[in-house]
Amino acid sequence: MSETSFIRVGIDVGGTNTDAVVMRGREVLHGLKSATTADVTSGVLAALEQVLAGAGIARDQVGAVMIGTTQFTNALVERRRLAPVGLIRLALPAGRGVPPLSGWPEDMLAAVRLHWREAQGGFEFNGRELGRLDADEIRAIAAEFAAAGVADIAISGAFSFINDSQERQAADWVREVLPQARITLSSQIGRVDLLARESAATLNASLGPLGVEVVAAFEEALRRSGIKAPFFLTQNDGTLMPAAQAARFPILTVASGPTNSMRGAAFLSGLADAIVVDIGGTTSDVGVLQAGFPRQAGVAVEVGGVRTNFRMPDVFSVGLGGGSIVSSDLKNLGPQSVGYHLHSEALVFGGQTLTATDIAVAAGVAALGDAARVRHLDGEAVRQCHLHLQHIVADAVERMRTSAEPLPVVVVGGGSILLGGRLLDGEIHVPAHFGVANAVGAAMAQICGEVDRVLSVGPDLSREAAIAQVRVEAEQRAIEAGADAATLALVDTEDVPLAYMGGGATRVRVRVVGNLLGQTRFKGVSA
Repeated sequence: MSETSFIRVGIDVGGTNTDAVVMRGREVLHGLKSATTADVTSGVLAALEQVLAGAGIARDQVGAVMIGTTQFTNALVERRRLAPVGLIRLALPAGRGVPPLSGWPEDMLAAVRLHWREAQGGFEFNGRELGRLDADEIRAIAAEFAAAGVADIAISGAFSFINDSQERQAADWVREVLPQARITLSSQIGRVDLLARESAATLNASLGPLGVEVVAAFEEALRRSGIKAPFFLTQNDGTLMPAAQAARFPILTVASGPTNSMRGAAFLSGLADAIVVDIGGTTSDVGVLQAGFPRQAGVAVEVGGVRTNFRMPDVFSVGLGGGSIVSSDLKNLGPQSVGYHLHSEALVFGGQTLTATDIAVAAGVAALGDAARVRHLDGEAVRQCHLHLQHIVADAVERMRTSAEPLPVVVVGGGSILLGGRLLDGEIHVPAHFGVANAVGAAMAQICGEVDRVLSVGPDLSREAAIAQVRVEAEQRAIEAGADAATLALVDTEDVPLAYMGGGATRVRVRVVGNLLGQTRFKGVSA
């Protein structure tokens, strides 16, 4: 299938809006926003039908559907719809010092209803056994979980990302007792740091039933729409994973919303290195693009108040959006917002609440609604309030810079109109289709393969050979996930000597991306 004929549908299901686009090659055929519904299926189905009709595309022309969703993020933040989890840590006797899930917020522990046990096992950084697994011990723990009615299991072992054999063996023994268990291995998700890795695995396990439910809802929407193309969910690193994998690892979609917007901004603007500002109805998310992908957070990231260590974009959020509420004296702006009630609450739309959108209209930088409803506002007060709005965004942009080197600023999201095409005295890029950049980011996402290993670098294994070894594994992972081997490209590598471990221990991380199998190489950023 040629690049110009491959048709993709991108959908981003947010808390208030569902954005959808149809793309053919680099061309956006049609994009729209619709209301997110409590019933995920009907909302996605409506967006699909409307966007395909607007693009004039038949169902059988669609080659793939890519969906981004905040369903799992919201569940963790709001502490709802989380399943009880049985956690097995394989680290005795060495790992007895710090109990599992230390530092978790009390309300998250209450929401997850965790059952945890420690067992013999674990490895050192070089793969040497710390403890030997005991089949009877694992089966007994599984029986306890079964008696408690727990079906979602997380298994974590010391240095299991180096050698996952014990986690896999323990999972087999658990399934002998709990055949229907959904099991998350920490080696499948996290990196270095046992506590953060097992926390990520536990959060994923808690989302198990919801993951199955949400993916099934998307599948039903596609079935009812008549689309037979495969569909993927976007991950929090800006790449795709097959629907079946997403149902198993819903935690990997957390933060995919701002990531999709950043990838969409890169695609629409043609800029591979830039600062991206995504302005929505309530917040503005600011991140940095490097080689067309979001810069990843270099430290452990908290998800719902829980410290984790899986890949996450480095994003800074401020409470400024189109619905941000402005005080009557025009001196205070946000962080409270009318959110998705903007089109009924803002003055220019006939409402009674003064918002940032009203200020933009009164300042003459945005043309929407009824401008006559804000003409009574004091002109100088409006100018100062709009200047304050720009300073909020400018300060967030400066906070994300890591050097004095100038970087272009790309602004996307429905709230982009607030800035009026400029940021203080500097130029900004507001690309076409800026309002649905998140759906564009989902539509043009690629398949990723990433591997993070600790290897012993020295006379027997050079640094270059270590990186090459890990790259081969990363490429194999991408191919297994559905990438076209002919389009694989290296995104970034990282090798850090771990002096405190000795023996030439070096952490090597490699990430590659490729286009979907059946789609030719994409001529754009990070293709």
